[in-house]
Amino acid sequence: MPETYTIVPEGLHNALVEAAYEKRGFTPEESADAARFCASAARHGIRTHNAIKALHLDHLFGSGSGGCVPGAEIEDKSGRFPAAKVWNANKKLGQSTAYKAIDEAIRLADEYGVGTVSVDNAFHYLWGGGYVMEAAKKGYFAYTNCTAALTEVVPFMGKVPTLGTNPHSWGFPTTEAVGFPIVIDWATSVVAMGRVQQFRREGKQLPPNAAVDADGNPTQDPEKAVALLPFGAHKGYGLSLINELVGGLIGGSKPTLRSRWADDDEKHTPAFFFQVIHPEAMGSGDFAQGRTQAANLKVVLEDILQGDNKNCLLPGQIEADAAALTEKHGGLLFSKAEMDAFAEIAEECQQQPWDRNTLKTVEL
Repeated sequence: MPETYTIVPEGLHNALVEAAYEKRGFTPEESADAARFCASAARHGIRTHNAIKALHLDHLFGSGSGGCVPGAEIEDKSGRFPAAKVWNANKKLGQSTAYKAIDEAIRLADEYGVGTVSVDNAFHYLWGGGYVMEAAKKGYFAYTNCTAALTEVVPFMGKVPTLGTNPHSWGFPTTEAVGFPIVIDWATSVVAMGRVQQFRREGKQLPPNAAVDADGNPTQDPEKAVALLPFGAHKGYGLSLINELVGGLIGGSKPTLRSRWADDDEKHTPAFFFQVIHPEAMGSGDFAQGRTQAANLKVVLEDILQGDNKNCLLPGQIEADAAALTEKHGGLLFSKAEMDAFAEIAEECQQQPWDRNTLKTVEL
């Protein structure tokens, strides 16, 4: 059934989001980074990580609870490896930290072929796909993972949630080949806890093997679900474990302590890892029929999607289509419920709410 969306110019959106972050004590630069990220999420149809979710997350786990420090400065703790940076974020806003980290990894890749940035004492950066997508649009192969804000996932064959939803995000420089960067981006649980809450509100059942009850038994009843299961059983478990191990190598501590603040000598913050590779550092130069690297990517993808596979979606295609729709209508698209939430944000930061009577709408 079609839904009506309000078209909000990006500048109007960003001004409100910046005001909301500045009201919470963030610097103009941090607030601009937050608005830039939220606009990118909205533009690409990532409704789960737009400004509404970002500000809510900051309230629950960030500046509202001591998990994020407005105006914090990043400390460079790098050692003897010039292509590998190590930062102490000092709980700086996650979006600002992540943008700086991906830019630094790109700079390193330009110089050394590959660059990594490991970030300790971080605050969650939300949608990892947004950062690798920007790098891929510039022609790089990029990867990031992070440890989630909370442990909500039960390990394979376990009963107690000791893992985060722990996303992985890859971006590939395929714009020349298919018109957009392929972005593979997912959490390592079957569903997010937000989906459980949504199904609870809507009275719907969860998919099988997505959640467990208080006794650690699988349940499809969202009213009984208290923790999540990894997707693909042992496979999703292994992928989630990767993030915890990478975080542990960087400096992250016990997963079950994350975002559970206490006055002790433990660490309660997530960790980030970024890697960017310059495509020239990967190419053998020996492509069949004398193809270029970009042409070779196109041939590989065409071979995968041949014949009866032609209707298969490529990862990142839905986001690219959403961005095209945004461009077509000349602004970010928000539902009525989202517009109501933005009105509350405006009230919170003492800004004039958007005048819906002056904004165009579209049915999709």
